Amino acid sequence: MKIKTILILVIALSTISCNDYLDLRPPNGTVRQEFWKTKEDVQAAVIGIYSEMVSNQDFAERLFIYGELRGDMVIPGQNASDNQIFLNTTNILSTNALTDWGMFYRIINFCNTVIDLAPQVLEEDPTLDEEELEGYLSEALAIRAYLYFTLAKTFKDVPLKLDATLNDNDNFQIPTSSQEEVFLQVIEDLNQAEEYSISDYGNLAENKGRITTYAINAMQADAYLWLNDFTNALDATNKVIESGNFELIPASNSWFGTVFGEGNSSESIFELQFSDENLNSFINVFLQRAEYRASSRAVTEVFGIDRQNPENQDIRGERASIVASGAEIYKFIGLNSEQRKTTTTSNTHWFFYRYSEVLLMKAEALNELNRGEEAIAIVEEIREIREAIEITELNPAANDKTSISDYILAERSRELAFEGKRWFDVLRVARRDNYARLDLILSMALSSAPPNQQQSILNKLQDPNSHYLPINQNELYTNKQLVQNPFYN
Repeated sequence: MKIKTILILVIALSTISCNDYLDLRPPNGTVRQEFWKTKEDVQAAVIGIYSEMVSNQDFAERLFIYGELRGDMVIPGQNASDNQIFLNTTNILSTNALTDWGMFYRIINFCNTVIDLAPQVLEEDPTLDEEELEGYLSEALAIRAYLYFTLAKTFKDVPLKLDATLNDNDNFQIPTSSQEEVFLQVIEDLNQAEEYSISDYGNLAENKGRITTYAINAMQADAYLWLNDFTNALDATNKVIESGNFELIPASNSWFGTVFGEGNSSESIFELQFSDENLNSFINVFLQRAEYRASSRAVTEVFGIDRQNPENQDIRGERASIVASGAEIYKFIGLNSEQRKTTTTSNTHWFFYRYSEVLLMKAEALNELNRGEEAIAIVEEIREIREAIEITELNPAANDKTSISDYILAERSRELAFEGKRWFDVLRVARRDNYARLDLILSMALSSAPPNQQQSILNKLQDPNSHYLPINQNELYTNKQLVQNPFYN
């Protein structure tokens, strides 16, 4: 009965016109009239949010695209589409299908629907208590926050819709809110979600695959770093660290298979749970069609190659993140360090946050708070346990904030390779202090841009508005309140 209820609700929420603004408009009355009577309805609606992220295989791939394709560790493969190539080479138009944000707003509306309608079930079903309701609201608030956070990092100014779209009479003419306004709303949602949050669901899969207190803390730290609020970022990371629920796994032949091949390890905080019943598209895009490949920089510089001693390897490199011989992105298709998954077992999770990233966010906050020695110690701890090789080691002085920042960025590129982080990491650091480190973005472009396009790309990237994607032309046509990013006018 529980599964049937979930499926009915997901189908009901999915019956939405593709031509309406934000792709959010459901048929009149369906959601309100047929559901929201029992606590099982609330549970089904929340599970439906996760289900939408898993069942829409494009969702995880889009997170990869937005975080990696404009960086310096991924290049288009031989079967890449024009849209993928144009995004990689900063030749982006508002007609590019990859600028369509519809899937994000669709899931946001699922979250809004839970936030708006779930509380009324308290009056309908006496078996639903306040604490249980708050747990469900925490999940919806946190996922909504994550989606808006991603949109604001990608597009800068975006429409901020905080109520559910329930019928055809709702207002769909919504202007954009500034990136800062969106970030502040993200923090507000996360703080409320933390207040309501659950720290332990009682089983491993839910503790890793659903929103917990610690997933919220990781998101808070991330958002605070973008707001340059380093004290609160540090506090958020310490909540995760001091919980004692997470640890880095010592290097071994089984490390990759445990963390990535199987998933839900002690290094995991929040993972999108693909399974044999709900496969991902990674085998196709990283292997069979090879739409994306690791850049030469990723292969040779990020992980390093010890030509004198081939056995001296960073455990995150060969047969973990990459297969160097073909520039293959291996992280999402490997079962272990010897064997790939298949089209029928392509179930590697998408990693929203891992413990190592929380440690590196702490290092970033410490460095910005002029506690460089502590920041360096964290980087060195991670490098030691991952068996990073000497050629990739830097030796910044404890008072050299810029060099320490570069060291942290370099270590993030190794630790979080291809996890949708690289472009956002560099952009976050580059934009501080009125783009004092614009050089980071320019040098990143130079390392991967085709030689005949380098100057054109550099000229474009001088304009900070070019660091964000355009609003898709279909959205501009449908919603007259939207104003295009000026770089694309």
